[in-house]
Amino acid sequence: MIHRHENGMFVREWAPKNPEGVVLFIHGLGESGLCFEHLLMRSELADHRLLVPDLPGYGRSPWTEDDALSLEEQADHLASWLQHLHIPRVIVLGHSMGGVVALLLAERHPGLVSFIIDVDGNKSPADCVFSSQAARYELRDFVQGGFDTMRNTIFDRGIEDAAQRGYYVSLRLSDPRAYHRNSLDLMEISETETMAGRLAKLDNPSVYIAGVPGGVSAHSRQLLQGAKVPIRDISPSGHWPFIDQTEDFLSLLVEILHNQPR
Repeated sequence: MIHRHENGMFVREWAPKNPEGVVLFIHGLGESGLCFEHLLMRSELADHRLLVPDLPGYGRSPWTEDDALSLEEQADHLASWLQHLHIPRVIVLGHSMGGVVALLLAERHPGLVSFIIDVDGNKSPADCVFSSQAARYELRDFVQGGFDTMRNTIFDRGIEDAAQRGYYVSLRLSDPRAYHRNSLDLMEISETETMAGRLAKLDNPSVYIAGVPGGVSAHSRQLLQGAKVPIRDISPSGHWPFIDQTEDFLSLLVEILHNQPR
């Protein structure tokens, strides 16, 4: 596993000599690539090139000097980086906010994406569990105390929940400006309730992996079913199925990757 900083991001990469494909992992709001690290060294994924960045403003990536990047700008930033690496097409696995960024990447740069694996990505306001809390604050109030309040609550929940325990670790590294800006973005895009339909209309095929019963909302599930997006459940699980049920998630991921056209 290689760790490096490039293009304004901290990047983890696994690169076998003759990869069967390239998988880009995109983390969620306030998260970092740290949440995927337990998957990266598994032998089941060793035949794929794995790219796991911390988005600008998150994890070990530098905080931006100017305004925090919007979700569209995050997608464009990833596209520029992939083009810099001369990677023609990637399978994109996006969790939560990362599922939204994956969709935007495919819409704005369709030639770069071959397949989308959307893991509990936002589809309606009911999915905005954390972003709705941040959006209640003005930016100044969030930076000066609101973010600490949120993090302290998640720390308490993490005493009994491994996924939120890991989430707290990444939140300690997150730029509050990025968290607040992207929370507003997630609220705005989720309120349209168009994300399921947009995912279905892509030329790129996709699958939605849902944590059950504690992940995607019932209403969002209905939107996905109405748009005829394939859904695969991981149960019992919350919002982080790749942490709550690692073995089941890994088996499903391997199945999906090995069924992709070569």
